[in-house]
Amino acid sequence: MAEIMIMGELLVEIMRPHEDVPLYESDYFRGPFPSGAPGIFISTAARLGHSTAIISGVGADDFGENIMRRLKKDGVDVSRVLVSDKGNTGVAFVTYFADGERKFLFYMDNSPCVMAKAPESTKGFEDTKYMHIMGCSLMSNVEFAHEIVKTMKMMKAQGTKISFDPNVRLEMMRDPVVLKILQEVFDNSTILMPGVSELKMLAGEEDLEKAIRKVFENESLELLVLKNGSKGSQIYTRKGLEVEMGIYKVEQLDATGAGDSYDAAFICGLAEGKSLKEAAQMGAAAGALNAAAFGPMEGDISPETVRGMIEKNS
Repeated sequence: MAEIMIMGELLVEIMRPHEDVPLYESDYFRGPFPSGAPGIFISTAARLGHSTAIISGVGADDFGENIMRRLKKDGVDVSRVLVSDKGNTGVAFVTYFADGERKFLFYMDNSPCVMAKAPESTKGFEDTKYMHIMGCSLMSNVEFAHEIVKTMKMMKAQGTKISFDPNVRLEMMRDPVVLKILQEVFDNSTILMPGVSELKMLAGEEDLEKAIRKVFENESLELLVLKNGSKGSQIYTRKGLEVEMGIYKVEQLDATGAGDSYDAAFICGLAEGKSLKEAAQMGAAAGALNAAAFGPMEGDISPETVRGMIEKNS
């Protein structure tokens, strides 16, 4: 039984080892690294000791093997990952710039990573407390997005809480239908975990305070976890601001996946019955540990290292 589950794309990342090298220049890469925002999320949750599962797909190739070996090692249930020879595992080429910007080139068309179907029932997920959804998964393929929504509705109907990170990536925003799907997922969300720009987009408000009030017009929403990069995060309930959480400073080697690890650790904290402050501390610690290692899923994240990071900064 999976306490925490996710449905979304899996891919490998092939990365520039140094900043300010455009993808159009001939130069070196490092990788492949197992990745995909849903993969990073569920790997983090598993490494924090929770029972986890993912619905996704990979190619019957070496890149797919790279991902599957890593998730199995972390303890993720991959029995619902489609392994298909009808397409190749998704790939993202990534480069970084000194100003903090990143650029991605995604190769996911006709990949098994967007071919997975919704389960016929919630069998095996009866005790699932949380289903997490990433906006990038909804943007990757419209048919796949509909399958995620179908799964979400089944899970919500049985009482599973839906957490949603809009995670908007313009490189993947190809179809205006996706905006309607993003809205549908938001309408069903119990926990919303956006960045500031994503919050304003969903709310249709440029003023931040108005956007915060606007999203709580959604009757399903219980928590707003507003992530704001180096400024940390703020946790809101219907009563208003409950927690302000800063960041834990580390020597950053790779920011990719830090937000996904934050999401996972925060949800783990809720699943463990922690307070909102404690859950936010767990999120900040996991995000920092992720950023301190090169590679999107390579941070030294465990219950012990997260606890140590929190204690060190208390």
